[in-house]
Amino acid sequence: MPQMIFDDEDGTFGLLRDSVSGFAAGFPGVTRMRARRAAGADLDRDLWSAMAEAGWLGLSIPEELGGSGLGPRAQAVLSEALGRELISEPLAHLAVFSGALLSKSEDTATRARLIEGLIDGSLIVTPAVQGADGALSPLAATLSANGLQLSGEAHFVNAADSADELLMLAASGDEVLLVAVPRTSASVTLRPTLDGSQIGRVVLEKAEISADRILSRQGLTLAEAAVDATRLALAAELAGNASKALEITVAYTSERVQFGKPIAAFQSLQHRMVDMWADAEFACSAVVNACDRQDEGDALPAKLAILAAKARAGDAAVTVGRRAIHLHGAMGFTDECDIGHYMKRAVALNSALGQPEALRLQFLALERAA
Repeated sequence: MPQMIFDDEDGTFGLLRDSVSGFAAGFPGVTRMRARRAAGADLDRDLWSAMAEAGWLGLSIPEELGGSGLGPRAQAVLSEALGRELISEPLAHLAVFSGALLSKSEDTATRARLIEGLIDGSLIVTPAVQGADGALSPLAATLSANGLQLSGEAHFVNAADSADELLMLAASGDEVLLVAVPRTSASVTLRPTLDGSQIGRVVLEKAEISADRILSRQGLTLAEAAVDATRLALAAELAGNASKALEITVAYTSERVQFGKPIAAFQSLQHRMVDMWADAEFACSAVVNACDRQDEGDALPAKLAILAAKARAGDAAVTVGRRAIHLHGAMGFTDECDIGHYMKRAVALNSALGQPEALRLQFLALERAA
């Protein structure tokens, strides 16, 4: 079945894949997803703590800051494996996005506290930087006696209600600051998502924060880089989702007998599964290409490759999921059948940080401007 292929001389990537497979035996992805949906929760805290114990939350944070410092390839391998096992806690946002923001922030006691809590799972640190249109959207900031007074709102916030700290952008004069806002300073409303999670809207009205909670005065630059890192992790998770949905479908059609033989023996179904294989394979290849471009150190080709990978993997996962449900027949639509949950998760991830059409338009604009 399709899988991202990297040189793995020391076996690190193989160990990562094995660790996720073993983890899923104790924390089955679909089972935990159903339980979280039934509880109406936006985060499974027990599962998140177990992920912290596995060492996954600080995977891409530099070693000097307490993380593993393993880079984009290791993160892609981990995210792909999580996608295959349908472990749906928002690691891409809460670990990759927040980790990228904090890693490049100023060296302060606040940053040190947040990074330590993020890595060991004792703090839920979630980015809240998008406006209603999905673009980066700073709050309005004014100077106050204690530091800053913040007003505004953020949308599409993962684990908004479970968060301990929110990483937000704030416009102050000509600067866009990155600030850490206590969850208790914000009001949160949640709405359910297709995959059974909850997405949040965060509102601040003249919230006071102290000056020591300003993490950087280059907030917009840091956020743009964090978006790229997170899109790559999401693309890898989508590629894993597509590959596993194909694997499940091949196994099912090989066992399902109709007219005296497995339905996988019918040529028309074989053609469909070949198309599914091609979609998943191209998604994996796009993510590998994006990781390679990042290593080359040229910013524009790396950004273009990430946009292409997220768009390709998003389309692939949704398309493979739809075909997989079709090939499962009526049972594919039932909640008891796992394949439908892969499809729902693919749709949710596909919409995060840009739908494929929007990403392709951004790709074209950047390429033409170069």
